[in-house]
Amino acid sequence: MTDTNDFAAAWADWHESRVRATTSPLGLASLVATHWLTADEAAYEGVPGTWKAAGETIVGTAPALHGKTILQDGRPVGTVEGASISLETGQDIEWGDKRLRYFSRDGALALRLIDPDAATRASIRDLSAFEPDESWVLTGRFTDAGDGATQSVESIDGHVSDGELAGTVDVTLPGGESASLKVTTDPRGLRAVISDGTSGDESYRFRFVPITAPGDDGSVTIDFNRAYLPPCAFADHYVCPLPPAENRLSTPIRAGEKAVVRD
Repeated sequence: MTDTNDFAAAWADWHESRVRATTSPLGLASLVATHWLTADEAAYEGVPGTWKAAGETIVGTAPALHGKTILQDGRPVGTVEGASISLETGQDIEWGDKRLRYFSRDGALALRLIDPDAATRASIRDLSAFEPDESWVLTGRFTDAGDGATQSVESIDGHVSDGELAGTVDVTLPGGESASLKVTTDPRGLRAVISDGTSGDESYRFRFVPITAPGDDGSVTIDFNRAYLPPCAFADHYVCPLPPAENRLSTPIRAGEKAVVRD
């Protein structure tokens, strides 16, 4: 068993890092627009120039961006030369303190605007959370769905698409409810999108839960104390996935983040 003080301290460090990351100048709360593009070049509110989608490339004409830095996964890779711009997957343009960002979903392209002065960022004071509780650190068992497995995913804006499915995690919750959670891969293991008996009342309407990579026997650890708010809790311009039916739990999970605290 983890020392209770060490457990609480580790959770406090995690919580503090979440607050810093989500409220940073270019964090989740700074998204002010997701402009879906068409094949016809057009102007969009808050963005210089005109823009269109061309295959998997975003093409723009914006003299005001001449000389601005192009970033690839956050690292400088070049500058905008003249008025013509091409943006590929993973690229941003530094526009003063703001960022213009490439975004794609099911072949549709969008130009996102990240603005540190966003009202959604300025109004944040904290992220409320349940007190850390070791009883919400559970062991589950992963079943691989197999290569190429997919699931139907509905996004918060109503869009439905086929998404990757890693498999399921079977777990018994405190109180006795059995769950077979649909999970996707995550950089550190697996992830489930869940709602529970606190959702929409004590906590935001749904949350993301990280799960450790499976052991050789399929065992995983699910620490619901690390359940975190989806991007759409911070700004209205995200297109977060909703929980599948299997992940809509009746048990109140009083662990993890609850809501964004605003002025």
